[in-house]
Amino acid sequence: MQDTLLLDEMPGLSGLMKGKIMKTIRQIGSLAFVAGLFVTIFAGLPWHVLTADDPPVPWWLRIAIFALLGGILVVLVTLAIEQRKFKTAAELPPAETETKVILLNSDQVPGRQAKKILGLVQGHTVFAIWLGKDLSAIVRLILGGELTEYTEMMGNAREVATNRMIDEAGKLGADAIINVRYMTTSVIGSAAELLVYGTAVKLD
Repeated sequence: MQDTLLLDEMPGLSGLMKGKIMKTIRQIGSLAFVAGLFVTIFAGLPWHVLTADDPPVPWWLRIAIFALLGGILVVLVTLAIEQRKFKTAAELPPAETETKVILLNSDQVPGRQAKKILGLVQGHTVFAIWLGKDLSAIVRLILGGELTEYTEMMGNAREVATNRMIDEAGKLGADAIINVRYMTTSVIGSAAELLVYGTAVKLD
């Protein structure tokens, strides 16, 4: 709240710039939370296990704890590398950006006639936000207001799913996709699946 009041008193800042500054401040706070959590788990707990004398930690329990923490760390590192390496290719394949297909939620294309129905086409994705943004969203549930973190997540999910549907229709040689519908379901935690589908048609 104090940060918001200070920003409101600065006349040279536009609304968009103030929003970006607040977003940056939230990201810094989220990073601090995640860093503190990781240090506590992956440094504090092993240090306690190694230095505890009363009562001493059995050797088999030490091995189990380090195996558990090491396994989690390996999974986190490999997922981070995989996400960074394949993020662009997975979200926007080259064929998707080159395809020109008309999208309509009606069953007709104004001024055109569908001469051939090519079948059902669909695209789907499952999106989640990282722990830091999830923390910001939880705080917003208490204070109220738009959950911008989830709004951004669902916007990205819609774009990815739609591009995948368009790519599928383009491979069929479709000129348009009619009766386009979107569906979303919660998968686990903050992860959500978004499905988009429609009927691919060839126009006159």
